[in-house]
Amino acid sequence: MSGLSADPGLIRIGNCSGFYGDRFGAMREMLEGGQLDVLTGDYLAELTMLILGRDRMKDPGLGYAKTFLRQLEDCLGPALERNVRIVTNAGGLNPAALAEKVRELAARLGLEVRVGYVDGDDLTGRAAELDLGSPLTANAYLGAWGIAECLEAGADVVVTGRVTDASVVVGPAAAHFGWKRTDYNRLAGAVVAGHVIECGTQATGGNFAFFTELSDLGRPGFPLAEIRADGSSVITKHEGTGGAVTVDTVAAQLMYEIQGARYAGPDVTARLDTVELAADGPDRVSIRGVEGEPPPPTVKVSLNTIGGFRNEMEFILTGLDIEEKAALARRQLESWLPERPAELDWTLARLDRPDAGTEEQASALLRCVVRDPDPNKVGRAFSSVAVELALASYPGCSFTAPPGNGSPYGVYRPGYVDAAEVSHAAHRPAGCQVLVGGPSETRELTEVPEPGLPEPLPSGPTERVPLGAIALARSGDKGGDANIGVWVRTDDQWRWLVHTLTVDRLRELLPETATLEVTRHVLPNLRALNFLISGLLGAGVAYQARFDPQAKGLGEWLRSRYLDIPLELLP
Repeated sequence: MSGLSADPGLIRIGNCSGFYGDRFGAMREMLEGGQLDVLTGDYLAELTMLILGRDRMKDPGLGYAKTFLRQLEDCLGPALERNVRIVTNAGGLNPAALAEKVRELAARLGLEVRVGYVDGDDLTGRAAELDLGSPLTANAYLGAWGIAECLEAGADVVVTGRVTDASVVVGPAAAHFGWKRTDYNRLAGAVVAGHVIECGTQATGGNFAFFTELSDLGRPGFPLAEIRADGSSVITKHEGTGGAVTVDTVAAQLMYEIQGARYAGPDVTARLDTVELAADGPDRVSIRGVEGEPPPPTVKVSLNTIGGFRNEMEFILTGLDIEEKAALARRQLESWLPERPAELDWTLARLDRPDAGTEEQASALLRCVVRDPDPNKVGRAFSSVAVELALASYPGCSFTAPPGNGSPYGVYRPGYVDAAEVSHAAHRPAGCQVLVGGPSETRELTEVPEPGLPEPLPSGPTERVPLGAIALARSGDKGGDANIGVWVRTDDQWRWLVHTLTVDRLRELLPETATLEVTRHVLPNLRALNFLISGLLGAGVAYQARFDPQAKGLGEWLRSRYLDIPLELLP
């Protein structure tokens, strides 16, 4: 037993960051708000890795989340006083440098701190050898065992590079309970708990579809997981904080950025179709029954490259003849450009309404995005030509911003390498290094067969209303793909939803998906459907293929579409 908690049968693990730029004061709020054994922070995302990669290009000593250091300057003392371990992936592309900065900070504050760090995820130097191309960054998603190794060696603070988001929770749980690498059900339970709290306040009411039901969403508290030795957990938050923890807020985060019923990681594959959620008192939701399987034989690698240069101009079109005005601007700009960029995309957002009471309500937006390997083609050579149309085009021609130079854009793609090729190094506080190898057992990922469906709801009177009248949803990005999780609250609503919201119906409701591959996964325990939409986001978030590049609002668009819903199901 490593002594991470005074209770041998329970460990309380909190979260204070869901992304690089999250609430700055959350670390102190979590330390002062109630009992904790471990405080975690997730600072990394696909886009963040690109940002850190560009930082490292400017200064090889950078590549980590600088915000974490500023938070720690305020909170390291309180954490040590309360015996709260801190585990974070803020090390990004340079965990060794961040670990040294933490030591320097502690010395300046007159504190004694034991710092461990985990690396080995950076495969950039081996990219060609591993058939990964020539990326700017190439980082394998490591698991929890390097973190556990550092904690077992007495680390007060553990910083990592690119580990899976849930690993910062699984590592402390595994260290505290002495789990083995083949304790798949326990590990899978901790993975699910980690997935629920990894995005901070998204588990306590943030981005929640039925947000109007929540009485106190002014400043949601951050979540924590009480994990038990068998891998079950209770999701909760500190008493007196805002937001709410309900079965639905937990389900909402559980459905976020998943692909199918199998949630694969480097340590275990968690079966999301086995998850059981239940209320366990005010602001407490239990997670039980999670089954785990051996991890897949390959490890996912986050690959970021600079794809070229990008620029955009947005025209304001007001009043009558919007389509004709857009066609004129498009025809003029394309014919006036001295050289056509490699990519030139137009979108027209019809935000206007007839007989509008304000000029803004009478206006639509025409957006032109250009991309090219040559920065000159998408710089002033593009944006200045657009502005030259101001006195020569449609009536009322104007723009939302002045002309500007192009800027580099990133391209993300996932890669996969044999798990045996990736070993992470745990650097213990005393200075020695322990190599942590890959899994001893793996299992190929396969699709879970669609379970038997309940009987359809008998036909009866209906009303044409938005799907969101009865259904909740949460959507997000997975590289160039997007997911939408949709779920309902009652068995009868489930009988209707599972037979109504098919792949074909989704394509009808969301025409942007009509030509894309869409896969549906059925999760009966949650009364939920998950749709994976391949290619909707192009080459990833930084590519900005659509105006919502992370698909955050995709689920809300679906909820706003009208269907004929049985009257008996409506509230």
